[in-house]
Amino acid sequence: MPLTAHEWNFDGLVGPTHNYSGLSFGNIASATNQGAVANPRLAALQGLAKMKALSDRGWKQGVLAPQERPNIAALRRLGFTGDDTTVLKAAARDARPVFNSVMSASSMWAANAATVSPSANTADGRVHFTAANLNHKFHRSMEHPTTTRILHAMFPDTARFAHHQALPSCPQFGDEGAANHTRFTPAIGKRGVEFFVFGAVGFDPSAPTPKRYPARQTLEASQAVARLHGLDPRVTVFAQQHPDVIDAGVFHNDVIAVGHRELLFCHEAAFAHQAAVLSELQQKFGDGFSVITVSANDVSVDEAVKSYLFNSQLLSKPDGKMAIVVPEECRINAHVWPYLQSLVTSHPTLNEALVFDLRESMMNGGGPACLRLRVELNATEANAVNPNVVMNDVLFARLTAWVQKHYRDRMADADLAEPTLINEVRAALDELTVILKLGSVYPFQL
Repeated sequence: MPLTAHEWNFDGLVGPTHNYSGLSFGNIASATNQGAVANPRLAALQGLAKMKALSDRGWKQGVLAPQERPNIAALRRLGFTGDDTTVLKAAARDARPVFNSVMSASSMWAANAATVSPSANTADGRVHFTAANLNHKFHRSMEHPTTTRILHAMFPDTARFAHHQALPSCPQFGDEGAANHTRFTPAIGKRGVEFFVFGAVGFDPSAPTPKRYPARQTLEASQAVARLHGLDPRVTVFAQQHPDVIDAGVFHNDVIAVGHRELLFCHEAAFAHQAAVLSELQQKFGDGFSVITVSANDVSVDEAVKSYLFNSQLLSKPDGKMAIVVPEECRINAHVWPYLQSLVTSHPTLNEALVFDLRESMMNGGGPACLRLRVELNATEANAVNPNVVMNDVLFARLTAWVQKHYRDRMADADLAEPTLINEVRAALDELTVILKLGSVYPFQL
């Protein structure tokens, strides 16, 4: 008899330097809110409230620690010298875009941390993690070394978990992690179809690409991850995101489509050659595969981007039905909310909508799906996870108190240059590694 398995969601804990520097070209919310005053404390508490609410409903929930920011080592590699304070002052004065990049709290969007394949699909029967290189944006490209150390500390048992280094950091292997990856399965814990979505073909400049905004995921990167994870080509599908929706602000597939178990929920404009993509998924999955295709008449691509309807989570309920987790922006949208209400009252499987206030994250272009990394674990694998990163009443209370103690409630652009901030952040992260029992994972601890 197969071991009981569950899909776990490990949400990124918002970091102490959460701010709105508008660093992500192609992400409309990020650009629109550039220069706004952020509230790191509220952002972290909003994320924790979501984690706790889902945990209280019985869904498996964990926490992914943030990165150390500012990234002093990155500034030193770029020629800034002196003690830490001198380095920061010089960068803030002479290279402000670089300075803002090393202050980014973008690791909160854990869907970009890595791509994960469950043991039911891999050749060696282990859960495989490949940290995303995120090489298209400087502020994110520096994340993967620390991400790899944190994932090792969360999933330490090498008999159960395999950790791969990020792919080569070059345009041909641009990898944005699980934001462009979904797995379909007749039941959690069983073999299923792994679905990789790319925006460009790295070694073929003549292939179709968006014209306004960049494509961040390449076919070659997706293929490399599939090889590293030992996936069977017979149950692996590669599909191109439609170039036009990337140009409309759909910078990752999880802004236009989401999947869970046997269900794909997507916009009609999500993929190039969409009919062929859906046909291949159906053929490789077999009986039971289901698609909810949202037409532009019901929800336009522009409304999908503004509301983040598809940057949602689909979660299995004990009765076999599903709930969809959406941001508050969906409820206040005049077209999206009526559509969702109609969907959950008429669909045979998807029958509940859960709404969360994630405004601090949303203003930077990250919704419920951006905040979480999905990991399918059977019972034995779940027992091998670092138990201190699993959400429960005790951890929620400790992390809430930790945020209240260490986080500011205001972060404007000028605040980032305050010389005391680096010590505040390091004190907070030092304490966090004790709470989560991660060991020494941050550069200042090594």
